Amino acid sequence: MTSESPHMSDHHAGLERAEPGQVRIRRALLSVSDKTGIVDFARGLTELGVEIVSTGGTARELSAAGIAVRSIEDFTGFPEIMDGRVKTLHPRLYAGLLARRDDVEHLRAAAEQEIEPVDLVCVNLYPFEATLARGDASVEDIIENIDIGGPTMIRAAAKNHLFAAVVVDPADYERVLGELHESQGHLSPSTREHLAASAFATTARYDASISTWFAMRTHEGFPPHWRDAYEKVSDLRYGENPHQRAAFYARVGSPTHLLDGVKQLHGKELSFNNLLDLNSARELVEDFSEPACVIVKHNNPCGCATGESVLDAYQRAFACDPMSAYGGVIALNRRVDAQCARALSGQFIEVLLAPGFDEDALAVLGEKKNVRLLELPEWPAPSHEVEGKPVIGGQLVQTRDVVSETREQMQVLSTSAPSEQQWEDMLFAWRVCRHVRSNAIVIACDGATIGIGAGQMSRVDAVRIAIEKAQAAQPERLQGSALASDAFFPFPDGPELALKAGVTAIIQPGGSVRDEAVVAAADAAGAAMVATGVRHFRH
Repeated sequence: MTSESPHMSDHHAGLERAEPGQVRIRRALLSVSDKTGIVDFARGLTELGVEIVSTGGTARELSAAGIAVRSIEDFTGFPEIMDGRVKTLHPRLYAGLLARRDDVEHLRAAAEQEIEPVDLVCVNLYPFEATLARGDASVEDIIENIDIGGPTMIRAAAKNHLFAAVVVDPADYERVLGELHESQGHLSPSTREHLAASAFATTARYDASISTWFAMRTHEGFPPHWRDAYEKVSDLRYGENPHQRAAFYARVGSPTHLLDGVKQLHGKELSFNNLLDLNSARELVEDFSEPACVIVKHNNPCGCATGESVLDAYQRAFACDPMSAYGGVIALNRRVDAQCARALSGQFIEVLLAPGFDEDALAVLGEKKNVRLLELPEWPAPSHEVEGKPVIGGQLVQTRDVVSETREQMQVLSTSAPSEQQWEDMLFAWRVCRHVRSNAIVIACDGATIGIGAGQMSRVDAVRIAIEKAQAAQPERLQGSALASDAFFPFPDGPELALKAGVTAIIQPGGSVRDEAVVAAADAAGAAMVATGVRHFRH
């Protein structure tokens, strides 16, 4: 429909006085990049007697569906120009959006300028994030997908939400239409506020993505300003403790997140601690291509092993510390069959993650009503983005720690050169050690942990705990085992304890002022000692 005047519609021209939250929706401006559901939304508005104003591709799509549309050029009296870069940036639109309907001076100014009201704006933005995520977009393409008019309309309507409603999410279309039908064209103040909050979150996220892209292009290392946006994935049962509320948010623009592609097949809702442990288990099991199992308790691995099968890996990981494995979180990198399920069902498990479960395996594990069974058929490639840790009033940000050092880069410190089996055990222990909280000690044998000492203030105490764990569960495997330490030994007492217990190969970063005494302890026992030159603290 087109009015005869470029400034005034045939219908309900001019702004009418109204109290906050009492404006009836009579005119809506629709301008969306994501056209999911927009035709049905526009049709629903039209059935309520709402006039539709629209722009560009949205107007064409609505017209093709038989919906009467008034063009933005007709509404503003100004054409779309510059390939659509300028189409909604006009005072006639923003006066209609920003006017307070309970302010006499606003109504007087609107009448003098023949301003038409806009009661609802439905906008979503140019796909900047999707364009960036493609990986092959040119700088010009990325720049052209920075929306200007969209965020401006959203912010104007959100600021004035008591008089102008804003809808940015197709998921809200049905709810908004339902309320309009029930309330004769009105939206409640609480709905308007909810929509405004969603709108400002949308523009904040959008600007954060753009800001971060520019920052990473124009600065080496960490830029002076860092903007991140997060979207809620799910509410959680509770936080670290039952009296704490919690939710899981994923970073916008991240190629993957902890629960991306994960389907829960059974069990209670996930808690904060479940996800912390699941994150640790996933990160460690993803280090292995062969069948592997990781058991995590209180955000530390208490068992890790590779094996000929996933059942073999699980049994070897469980044998490391059966007592601590009780109530743990388990990650497997192979599909679970009935035989493996029967073995798993013999212990109390909080969470079990695997690429898949056979039907008979699900039947076995489903008998445990509380175990959370998580399926991740397509494991994404590990993401090595920067990571942040919250502190009072801020965030500490760092690049993600990755074990990239190879055997060829390491230095044999001892007189005795390691055998091939010792190399294999040391390198396995070294990979696991990165995932253990500092001070961290891992003792391993034949591709399986047999003792782990975690989170100790003293490194010699971590060694003592790892030995005690091994002696309690698998004392026979200590003889000839390998030990990894996440940082250097400040004194020879730690290695001496391990060597006396039966360890015959030690891998550590080296670099202590007492390295000579530490190596001498290994030589005195005829053991092998290797320096990696890199430490892997995990606080």
